[in-house]
Amino acid sequence: MKKIELEIVALSHSITQTHSYAVVLGEVDGLRRLPIVIGGFEAQAIAVALERMQPSRPLTHDLFANFMTTFGIELLEVIIYKLEEGIFFSKLVCRNDGEKIEIDSRTSDALAMAVRANCKIFTYENILEAAGLYLEQPEGGETAAEPAKASKVPVGSKPVPDSDMKSMNLEELNALLQQVLEQEDYVRAISIRDEINNRKKK
Repeated sequence: MKKIELEIVALSHSITQTHSYAVVLGEVDGLRRLPIVIGGFEAQAIAVALERMQPSRPLTHDLFANFMTTFGIELLEVIIYKLEEGIFFSKLVCRNDGEKIEIDSRTSDALAMAVRANCKIFTYENILEAAGLYLEQPEGGETAAEPAKASKVPVGSKPVPDSDMKSMNLEELNALLQQVLEQEDYVRAISIRDEINNRKKK
């Protein structure tokens, strides 16, 4: 199965849910985004590495990266290889003494390690198709979220609780999804996307 390369394009804090974060992966040379909900500690670990900050003492992921370097283990790539019941499964593909080794990992930890090792991140088409969000390319060439279609959901409205989404039709849900994407609340976008996908399966 062909691998699709991703890159970290944003770390998003939920506007509506306290202590909720999403790391947003973008398709390299593509318009799809893959948001993944992570915890606050993991968000901090990724942010520290992205910003090239040097904590006074090594964080857990720094310790693991130093351990790998000391013992000659090279992190070649990270692969997000499975999505099951809303949970992403990842693995670290490493090399030690010429031998390739795959290590199972939480996706948030794998991404924190990928940033430190400056290695590539991959996934597969079926995962992007199931969990990705599509962006369209406007005439100016700058990537932006698809404009929301006319709907009963006004722009700037208060957040819609999950229970209220059940009473919305697909058109309204798609419009709400675009509104939330414009606000860059990717954590909220994930729950709306999942509701839309569940409706399509029925």
